[in-house]
Amino acid sequence: MTSPRHPLPHLFLFLLLAAGSLFAGLLFGSVNLPISGIAQVLLSPADDATSQIVWQLRLPRVLAAFACGGLLALAGALLQVLLRNPLADPYILGVSGGAAVGALTAMLLGWGLVLVNLTSLAGALAAIAIVFGLSFRSGDWNLYRLLLTGVVLSAGCAALTTLILTLAPASDVKGMLFWLMGDMSRATGGEGLSSAWVTLVIVAAISMLFSGSLNVLSLGQMKAKTLGVAVLPLQVGIYFGAALATVAALMLAGVIGFVGLIIPHVIRLLGINDYRWLLPLAMLLGGSFLTLADTLARTLWAPQQLPVGVLTALLGVPLLLLLLSRKQ
Repeated sequence: MTSPRHPLPHLFLFLLLAAGSLFAGLLFGSVNLPISGIAQVLLSPADDATSQIVWQLRLPRVLAAFACGGLLALAGALLQVLLRNPLADPYILGVSGGAAVGALTAMLLGWGLVLVNLTSLAGALAAIAIVFGLSFRSGDWNLYRLLLTGVVLSAGCAALTTLILTLAPASDVKGMLFWLMGDMSRATGGEGLSSAWVTLVIVAAISMLFSGSLNVLSLGQMKAKTLGVAVLPLQVGIYFGAALATVAALMLAGVIGFVGLIIPHVIRLLGINDYRWLLPLAMLLGGSFLTLADTLARTLWAPQQLPVGVLTALLGVPLLLLLLSRKQ
């Protein structure tokens, strides 16, 4: 395992980036607010319009975006070490497909937001159960079968999603597309935001406890077994930890692509492969990246808002290509 290349400067830089992205999310929007006004409202809230905009609209949204980005980056990093596949992302195992089928079915039936979230959760959990049930038999864990089952399930869910979009009334299609492409406008605080942050803290803390084992597992299953790592329990834990983080992100903002795929690669391209540093740096960068993307999504064509998933792709692809072109 390659030792981290100057991780502390990167950590300091990413902490500054996180703080800057959060403040930028509070500052920019359809209504321009002065920097002094933001600072004053944060220090001493009042009953004026500025306080309501900051505390009731922008602050919950930027916190939700940061938590969602951190969850996706964490899930992507875990799945990439589990599958030893650089193309693994949080949605590769069919979790997003199951959630999409559940959510869009509820929208098609005209159900409210609470039922949409519940059916989305039910679909995601069903996908997790199906993939795990078909991949883990009699104590045998087959990663190739796991990956293949997830890909096949994702294809089936994509077909059902297309069918639902075809049958849906034209007035409902836009809302469905926003859910499929990521929409942070629903993240206005409450239990969803709290659950996302609690999930992020718990999954991150447990992952950090086993970061040394993750380093060994990244070398291969046989070598990890030789070095005394309990590979099977670790792999099962990684799967459910990544699945839990993905479900929490889906419940908060729908399907947001590219974050879980590119952020871990960006950290590795910076020369950091040790999971003791890669995981926290990925969460900081993922949260900052999605927060900045969501800020752009709600300001570029204000008052109209763009799906944040479109911005993550438009920003993430050139960034990763640039880093790849400069990597020796």
